[in-house]
Amino acid sequence: MNRALGMTAAALGASALMLGAYGTHGLREHGSPEAFAIWQIAVEYQFWHTLAILSIAGFAPRIERWWTRSGWTLASGSMIFCGTLYALALGAPAAIGILAPLGALLLLAGWVLAGVAFWCSASSK
Repeated sequence: MNRALGMTAAALGASALMLGAYGTHGLREHGSPEAFAIWQIAVEYQFWHTLAILSIAGFAPRIERWWTRSGWTLASGSMIFCGTLYALALGAPAAIGILAPLGALLLLAGWVLAGVAFWCSASSK
C-alpha cells in the first residue's frame, strides 16, 4: 500500500464530494447552465480518477515505481484538469483554459503508465 497516494486519493474524493454538493446547491441555483455543466464534468472526472488513484494506492505494491508514477501522474492531472474547469465555471478568465489540455495529457499519461505497470508486473512473474 502507498500511504501518501492513498491520503491524496482520500483528499481528492472528499473535495470532489464537497465540490459536487456546492455545484448542486450553490452554482446550479445562482450560476449559468453552462457553468453548471462545466462544473459537473469536473466533478465527474475528479471522482473517476480518484477511484483509480485509490485503487493504485491500495492494491499496487509500494515498491513498484510504475504504479507510483501512474498514481501521482493521475493525481496531478486530475488537480490541473478539474481545477481549471472549476475555475472557468466560477468565471475565471478564459485564458486559464490553456491549462486544461495539460491536465488532460497528464491524465492520459497516468493511464498509459498504469498500462506499463501492468505490463511490467506481468512480465516479472
